[in-house]
Amino acid sequence: VEVCDPTFTKTNTREDFKKRYQELVKEGQIVFTTFHQSYSYEDFIEGIRAETTEDGSINYVIKSGIFKQLCEKATEATDKKFVIIIDEINRGNISRIFGELITLIEESKRLGHKDKEDLSVKLPYSQESFSVPNNVYIIGTMNTADRSLAGLDLALRRRFDFKEMMPDVSTLKGIKVGSIEIDKLLTVINQRIEVLLDREHTIGHAYFIGLKSKSSITSLASIFKNKVIPLLQEYFYEDW
Repeated sequence: VEVCDPTFTKTNTREDFKKRYQELVKEGQIVFTTFHQSYSYEDFIEGIRAETTEDGSINYVIKSGIFKQLCEKATEATDKKFVIIIDEINRGNISRIFGELITLIEESKRLGHKDKEDLSVKLPYSQESFSVPNNVYIIGTMNTADRSLAGLDLALRRRFDFKEMMPDVSTLKGIKVGSIEIDKLLTVINQRIEVLLDREHTIGHAYFIGLKSKSSITSLASIFKNKVIPLLQEYFYEDW
């Protein structure tokens, strides 16, 4: 939201940000996608798709993927900023999905870059000349406990800045269930996990954030029974 609408200040509430986010999605300035093992270049950039005509015959047409569509919009509206959010970016086959983008998303190679070193490539299916505009931003999210950063494509790693997002117990401050202070509870749990395993396996605050609206002992027990304990059992497999 801050990229697309810099005038939208941080003093706004989470609900305000969510509403503005949905507006920007509808306007086409923000696109959200999730990578997985079956995600392909054809989904992301372009590919050939089969379409059935009215008479029942099949035509094969070239379809633009979600990133190419976003870049086309950004090229037409240079006064706006566009964002693609890729959740679970480390779960996809990066080399296969990004293809030529590994080169094109580099800052100095962007269309409209101040140093005028912008680069374009000819796409394999459409044979069109394609470049990534300077007003397109790529945000990827990943869980390093799920898969190490070392497994991420080196070429891609060099083209991103990395920001660590550790559990934020301050978001739980003031939440109490009986005499239990939830922020302190999570702090102690994570201190012990760091000692027994490592900081990559600490438990996120999101597990407990629901207690803001429903701070009962039943809700807390449910969180432990259905989320926290199964996670710990997985972490400490065969070490009960």
